Formats: sequence, structure tokens, C-alpha cells
Amino acid sequence: MTQQTQSDRELARRNDPRPTEVLIQLALDHKADDYDDVGWNAVVVLHYRATREVLESTLKLCKSHIAKERALGADILGQLGAPERAFPEESVAALLDMLKEDRDPDVLHSVGVALGHQRDPRAIEPLCKLKNHPDDRVRFGVVIGLLTYENSLAVETLIELSRDQDLDVRNWATFGLGTQISVDSPDIRQALLDRLGDQDPEVRGEALVGLAKRKDQRVLKPLIDELGSEKVLDLAVEAAVELANPELEPVLLELAKWWPKDSRLLQQAIDICARK
Repeated sequence: MTQQTQSDRELARRNDPRPTEVLIQLALDHKADDYDDVGWNAVVVLHYRATREVLESTLKLCKSHIAKERALGADILGQLGAPERAFPEESVAALLDMLKEDRDPDVLHSVGVALGHQRDPRAIEPLCKLKNHPDDRVRFGVVIGLLTYENSLAVETLIELSRDQDLDVRNWATFGLGTQISVDSPDIRQALLDRLGDQDPEVRGEALVGLAKRKDQRVLKPLIDELGSEKVLDLAVEAAVELANPELEPVLLELAKWWPKDSRLLQQAIDICARK
């Protein structure tokens, strides 16, 4: 999609003539666990519209006795006014009330993600209380809600969730620790080191990048192994750029013989390691 096409799509959404109640019903009709394109487009139109009417209609959804409607309300509040935020105080207050009172896993998932968009630190403590929730989607919402916070409670919770049994939870928590915060500590490094043995290559990749950004030389041998494996993700090459260790140059040159991905990234890694 070109930039012009993106602009045209945004303009069309901002000028969408359909009434708010029609868009809400359309989103409800197309929401199962996740929206299809039609349903999510209706939600995005409401994000852009962000009028007092949209806010009031959304707050009513948040108090509905139907869980799907409450979840939709949270999805709208999370990015109301995109790319800026409209009615942030009303939105966050409603989301925090839902986080405290609601018990439906789909609703709690949507609330966690919405609070992640809102970036209000008042959400940290109530989100962390849900870190051991039995539903994977709720724990995933907790992770998204905590991304980029360097608060000690948020970091401790992400460390714990980086060991989660659910792949998405574990992957995003590792991503959050590795590259979404600048704070460093032995506990963060140990959590990332623990993920170097993960069965999932993307989780390993996030851990590699996080340790490489912190210039932790214990990542060198695992990174060499990853770069020499049969399937190499961009994350491993990004980690090589961050670590910039000359011992990586031979394995990077070998990788260049067959790696089918972005050659600019690989060449950057080769160049920066050769200069050291």
C-alpha cells in the first residue's frame, strides 16, 4: 500500500457518512474472537470520528450486560481520537472501572489492550493483579497494557510473563523486556537469557536483540548458533547489528550466501561487525 493510498483510506474513514449506531452494529455483527476487515474498519471510523456522541454511545456499550458489547466499548475507547487521544480522562476512567469489575475474559483482554494504547500509569497496578489469570487472552492483554512502562512492578510482571506457557504472552513479554524499555538490571538480563533456550525462534530472537542492545557478551555464542541455523529470522541479524562483535563476521558472511531476506539489513550487520 502506497502512502497516498493510506492517506486516501484515512480521509475516507474520517468522512464516512454512516451514523454512529450503524457503525456500532456493524462492528458487533462482525466481531467473533476478533473482527474481520469490515468490522474493524467500522471501529476505526469511530476512532477517527471521536465526537461526544461516539463517546456517550461507547460508554453505554461499556455498561452493557452483553460481554461482546462491553468488549467493543473497550476496543473503541482504546484509540478514540486516533492518532491523538480524545476524551482521555473519561476513557481511562471507564476502562479502569471495567478492569476492576468485569469478569469476562474477552472483555478483560480488550480492556488490557485498550489501556496499552492509552498509556496511563494508573493502569499498571490493576493490570498486574491479573498476571495469573487462567485465560491466556487476559494475560496477553496484561502484557500489551504494560508495554513501555519502566515502573518496577510492570517490569517484574513482564519478567514473570516472559515464562508464560502461552506463546503469544511469552513472546510479547520478551519483546517488552528486550526492546521496549531502556532500563537494565540483572533480573531483566536473566529473564532474556532464559528465553534463549525457548523452542520458538521468534521468542529467542526477541531475547537475542534485548541482550545485544545491552551489550551482554553472553549472547555471543547463542547468536552465532542462531545465525548458523537452517532458519534465520530478521531478529537474529538485528541482534548482530546491536552487538557489533567482530566474531560474528564469518557466520554473517556465510549467511549472505543463501539468506533470502532483506539484504540491506544483513549487509549492515556485516559492515558494522567488520569495522570493529
